[in-house]
Amino acid sequence: MTRRTGIDALGVALHLLFSLIFGIGLVTTRLGNEGFQPVFFAGVRSAAALPLVIGWMRLRGVPLGLTRDMVLPGLLCGGVFGFEFLCLFMALDHNSVVRTTIVFYSMPVWLALAAHVLLPGERLTPARTLGLALAFGGVAWAMASRGGAGEGTLAGDLYSLAGALLWAGVILCARLSRLRRLPPAAVLLWQHLVAAPLLLAAAPLFGPLMRGPDALDWAILAYQVVIVAAFGILLWFHLLAVYPAAIVAAFGFLTPVFGILFGWLLLGEEVGPAVLGAGALVILGVALVSRPGGGRPSAAG
Repeated sequence: MTRRTGIDALGVALHLLFSLIFGIGLVTTRLGNEGFQPVFFAGVRSAAALPLVIGWMRLRGVPLGLTRDMVLPGLLCGGVFGFEFLCLFMALDHNSVVRTTIVFYSMPVWLALAAHVLLPGERLTPARTLGLALAFGGVAWAMASRGGAGEGTLAGDLYSLAGALLWAGVILCARLSRLRRLPPAAVLLWQHLVAAPLLLAAAPLFGPLMRGPDALDWAILAYQVVIVAAFGILLWFHLLAVYPAAIVAAFGFLTPVFGILFGWLLLGEEVGPAVLGAGALVILGVALVSRPGGGRPSAAG
């Protein structure tokens, strides 16, 4: 795999594809929650993605990393990963896609704040501090707005915020533990391996597992398994391995933009002044936080 110093046409296409996959992924999660209970939906997705990830690793000769010294960090990272998606899927059951997107994709802000304390060489600069303030203001604006920032409830907002914090936690677990020695695909394997039984065990606590799924719901489940949970996250790791981190971070800003766009275009969700204002503050804040010389972008949520 050749490491590139800049962006090329293939790189632009792959970055756009990744942003589209995850932008549409938020919409399909919202729709799939109509047929499947959200926590069960997330658990089945991780369980079904496992053989696909293992098959890809075997095909490419990537070691699985299922060794004794990786058990404790693997359990910790996979547990945090599982709770992250519990929160995200529950958030999309309570709130609109546009509202969830604004809060959930504030993750780099919380990661930068934690990295300032926990990761050497990733201290907050004045520009990054300004980014934190702007993004925090955008999240607060979205959460304080009722009716002006998309359909939502306080419970949904709290699930979204918890999901963002847990996403940052997943990245910190991977970077601060022995998992950092593993190939990214092996980290993903640990995440799905632990998250699947955890989510499936927790699912009955959140109500009936089925909500009368139809053919569209089953197609959405297949999309989530194959395209998002397996191919999409592996594509993200590929982009990080081939292209400079600053370029990956810059294109990463398109994912929340696509999430808001598709929520409005496909679901008819409201995109009023509060959405545009809060979303702009979060995206600008994340852009400042992710400037070259700051924290590196990490695994997708």
